[in-house]
Amino acid sequence: MGRHQESFPNAEEDLKTLEKTRGTPQTNAPAYRLAFADPDFLCRDELRSTRIQLEMMKPEIIMAERGIESTVVMFGGARIPDPEFKTEARTKTLSDLSEYYDEARKFARVITEKSMKSYGRENVIVTGGGPGVMEAGNRGAVDAGGASIALNIVLPFEQAPNVYCTPELCFNFHYFATRKIHFLMRAKAVTAFPGGFGTLDELFETLTLIQTQRMKRIPVILFGEKFWRSIINWEALAEAGTIGADDLELFSFVETADQALAIINDWDAKKFD
Repeated sequence: MGRHQESFPNAEEDLKTLEKTRGTPQTNAPAYRLAFADPDFLCRDELRSTRIQLEMMKPEIIMAERGIESTVVMFGGARIPDPEFKTEARTKTLSDLSEYYDEARKFARVITEKSMKSYGRENVIVTGGGPGVMEAGNRGAVDAGGASIALNIVLPFEQAPNVYCTPELCFNFHYFATRKIHFLMRAKAVTAFPGGFGTLDELFETLTLIQTQRMKRIPVILFGEKFWRSIINWEALAEAGTIGADDLELFSFVETADQALAIINDWDAKKFD
């Protein structure tokens, strides 16, 4: 929404007016602070619903102002190393998985090149903004000369924004729930690279929403079939009857960026058949 002429002082003007107010016991008291400029008040338990609303609105308003209409999501492990530094990986398995850093970077670059044809409005790369696969995604967008979205979250480790995040589109969250909504509300495709609990959580959230038809079906692409089959017995779920056999068709396995791009291109082509 654009600014319009108002009859009353706006919030910014009142804050500037208060800066000039002579300090007294009354004006220095916490009770005197304007409610919207009082962090102690805003952090009260009673204001949790307001904070959730603010976390929904801030990224929504900024992305709308940028004209972003759709995204391509990249989930994946924070610990997957850049192949250049794979010798520093914590385990041999992580070192071996470093090839997916390069595939994630290539995938993001090609997606961003296509996104730029829509002036960066459609199919914008979005990651969690951290290291590993997330860094590769934001880095690929930089390789293409484009922007990408980063949805960071406050954690005690591993989650500071990587240097390739577009600053104007790098958001920070307190609530996992609002972050998840922003991951998926514009998504036209979701990719999941090898990762840990966070990646599994995000992947199964996506599959559950699609399975229950709470979200439109989109391509869900898993990089690294060997990894995913080694940690999850997908067929056992179907054989047990806890999911339907057709639920195994909600996702696809790939090894390379080119294979993932082919799935997305084929999906888009079918929409216009």
